Amino acid sequence: MAVAVLPCRHRDKDAAFVALCKSLRVTDPVCDRAWTLWKAVQESMDDVTVCICHEHCSALNNISLCSVTQFMSVVRKLDVNLDTISTKVTSALTRLEKKYEVMLALYQRFEKERETLRTCWTMFLLAKGRALQMEDDLVISFQLLLCTLELFIKRCSPELLQPLYKSAISKVQSPPTRISRRNQSKAKPRAPDPEVDVQLLETLCKENECNAEEVKNVYHTSFTAFLDSMDLSRSWDFPQVDQQYEEHYLKSRDIDGRLFFDGDETVFAPKVQISQVERTPKKNPSDEEGSLVPPQTPIRAAMTSIQMLRGDLTSTGDQPSTTLATYFKQCTVDPTQDVRKRLEAHGQAFSQRFGQAVGPHCVVYGRERFSLGVRKYYQVMEAMLKSEEKRLSVQNFSKLLNDSTFHTSLLACALEVVMAAYGAADRDVCFPWILDVFDLAAFDFYKVIESFIKADPTLSKNIIKHLETCENLIMERIAWRTGSPLFELLKQEHEGGAAEQVETPASFSQPLQHNHTAADLYLSPMHPGVRASPPESPATPATPATPSSQASFQASSQASSQASSQAASLTPRLPKSNSLSLFYKKLYRLAYTRLKTLCSYLLSPHPELEPIIWTLFQHTLQHEYELMRDRHLDQLMMSAMYAICKVKSVDLRFKTIVTSYKNMSNTSQETFKHVLITDGHYDSIIVFYNQVFMQKLKTNILQYASTRVRPGFGLILRHQRNSFGPI
Repeated sequence: MAVAVLPCRHRDKDAAFVALCKSLRVTDPVCDRAWTLWKAVQESMDDVTVCICHEHCSALNNISLCSVTQFMSVVRKLDVNLDTISTKVTSALTRLEKKYEVMLALYQRFEKERETLRTCWTMFLLAKGRALQMEDDLVISFQLLLCTLELFIKRCSPELLQPLYKSAISKVQSPPTRISRRNQSKAKPRAPDPEVDVQLLETLCKENECNAEEVKNVYHTSFTAFLDSMDLSRSWDFPQVDQQYEEHYLKSRDIDGRLFFDGDETVFAPKVQISQVERTPKKNPSDEEGSLVPPQTPIRAAMTSIQMLRGDLTSTGDQPSTTLATYFKQCTVDPTQDVRKRLEAHGQAFSQRFGQAVGPHCVVYGRERFSLGVRKYYQVMEAMLKSEEKRLSVQNFSKLLNDSTFHTSLLACALEVVMAAYGAADRDVCFPWILDVFDLAAFDFYKVIESFIKADPTLSKNIIKHLETCENLIMERIAWRTGSPLFELLKQEHEGGAAEQVETPASFSQPLQHNHTAADLYLSPMHPGVRASPPESPATPATPATPSSQASFQASSQASSQASSQAASLTPRLPKSNSLSLFYKKLYRLAYTRLKTLCSYLLSPHPELEPIIWTLFQHTLQHEYELMRDRHLDQLMMSAMYAICKVKSVDLRFKTIVTSYKNMSNTSQETFKHVLITDGHYDSIIVFYNQVFMQKLKTNILQYASTRVRPGFGLILRHQRNSFGPI
């Protein structure tokens, strides 16, 4: 498609803007001034939003004239329609939105305790702000709320309490004596009890389906430290709490949590939404009497998830079971001591990094979650080994159980399950945080995910979905980071002529059938030269040419002996990797599904283009895999779509592709605004297409041209870039 060339004076402007000025017959100076004003408006929109989300500004509640949810919605629509919000602002807004959702959920639960006071809520807000570095951890925040309630309930006069809590207060801790008004001015306030009322706290935990031991830890670490810092031991009315929260709020400058207690409409979602989510009871179809079940609120969902996890691990200890210990002893080299030392080192790293992310007093919570992760790790490992024993009729798993990467990956997966059960959605501790903690390659971690799910039938649908999402993130970007073992494996296989052949798109609609277990994936490939394989017939589809699963567990010397005896009659070649073969089979399915979705948005009038785009896309992944280094799968997908449409003379602009891409699930504007160009330099996907993708694949793209295309066919001219919007 021919593109009008703009005068040199207007090369920096959007082509549509210049066309508008031309149609209005404005002079060049007026056109320049109008463009300068428009750019200033765009920049100010970013500045205003950044001010709202960061500390050097007025607070959100003082700026927003509408509700918080309406404000968030407006900014999101602004980004979609005008494409003017930077990735920095989007990140800050996402964090603010998460913090708001946590605070709203907590208040809606707190609101049901009718006898509590404003001071109690304010103290909780202050405790959360000071004790937690990561305030959007819903579970720990809720546990802090229960600690605050315990403090206030045991200080209330008995007549103010509901019978349940009145009877729950320990007899040894008598409530404050009621003082007559005549003597009230002469009486001294009773100092608070220095120790937690265990009976009362356990009652609160039981009523709210919260683990009592975890809440006690929160009380003795974070909450007690907070009380000490406040010097509240001599004050009954806590007069300084509101003042100190005011100071904290003005410093943080985001959301004033006191407005929830005041019923301010700016911090609440529409009443219809609240009633539907929080207060509408639902009938239980299985109950013949039609009894009501509690609504599924965010807190109830989190508590249920934790209860399920803990219930499943009740019979599992912090040490290997007798069965697992037997598997260890049956190994040629007993891995018991290595397992213990590895867990000790990983436990220290995990709890300290958790404390750094969540708050200085939260290391102990990291230890708690690590302990649960260890139990899950032992439980799933035992199930895996039992399955392998049944499948292979062997009991000596020395090679697998002495593989450090297997153990670290299995432990990381167990901990990811624990973190997901606790609702760790904050970017500081969400996946792939666990990989950084253990310095574990994403490609190695992917090998255990599917087997982990199969070995643990107790996993909930939400946890399984979370692990599958982790696997997708690995395939689409994390495994392609510089330093990943994936690149070395690809290099070896291509040099050995063992590149994976592609299935037809028709097969992608069928479930992926394979019999590889985690053991196969961690023990493949073997070292070069260990095994020789016969060359495959060109007419035969490529299949993994690795040793049989049972042979994988034999000693390396035995495998070497077998290889030597075959070397005389077979042509040596590097064995194909089971882990790489399966990775690519899954990668192709993910890539094709995402491409098909984008094509349905944009190219429904041209169904013949989809298989052509896929052929180019697949060729890139298979033969030009270096283009994926430090990049995202979707960047290659959008570039392939644009290239084919260009050579097929279909009018499809990159701006249109990006606009539709935003409507796909699990996408981020950073994918098309922040693309690696070269040597640490990042720019928009248009620059990536011009300078990298098209230059690398020009010859391959041209073969799909329906008519003769002039040189530079796919180049997006510099002045066109502005039509894409600020990137």
